Amino acid sequence: MKKSLITALLLSTFAITSLFAEQAPVKTPLPKVLIIGDSISIGYTPEVIKLLKDKANVQRHKGNAGPTIRAVKNIDKWLGDGQWDIIHFNWGLWDMYGWPYAKDDRSPAMYEQRLEQLLVRLEKTQAKLIWATTTPVCPAPEKTMIKRFKTSVVISAAQEQEYLDAALRVMKKHNVQINDLHALMAPQLKKYAIAPDNVHYTKEGSQKLAQQVAASIEKNLNK
Repeated sequence: MKKSLITALLLSTFAITSLFAEQAPVKTPLPKVLIIGDSISIGYTPEVIKLLKDKANVQRHKGNAGPTIRAVKNIDKWLGDGQWDIIHFNWGLWDMYGWPYAKDDRSPAMYEQRLEQLLVRLEKTQAKLIWATTTPVCPAPEKTMIKRFKTSVVISAAQEQEYLDAALRVMKKHNVQINDLHALMAPQLKKYAIAPDNVHYTKEGSQKLAQQVAASIEKNLNK
């Protein structure tokens, strides 16, 4: 009798163990990350996706975020209906180079005003927000040709700083985390810029940016 009972218990234990062993582990959904930005972000996003594989579901909105005036019109569409855990974002170069030739006012003052408007909208997502400082203007700004306006646009260091300071004021006001891509690339422009009159980066430059973007995102994944 005792031997039969022990045998029955062992068989039951084995059956229960086998049942749990056959069940697939429950997969926790990866944190959702949205990257918003201009063509600089288009360059580094694919590498960020690779670096954060199996750690986060990284996506980027369609198209180019361009100037803040475009963002104000399209931010709802870019955010979509989903819930984001982290949003890594930037606007800047298009505001700098488009003003004063664009029909809309992209001056530092209006840039700051629209950033404020965008931050109010982004905060409604309840996502962790990370501001990427605007990457540097061209290594040789006096040679920069804006094809759309068929004219050269000179951005001085002082003018560039006005936009950087305007953005920083807004981010500090809203207690937004800063990922300083400007400080990363400024000392290395000659090494990574495609050309003296180009704000874009080589493949190696985009990878350099991606490494810092991925690191900035990753340290916030578990918060």
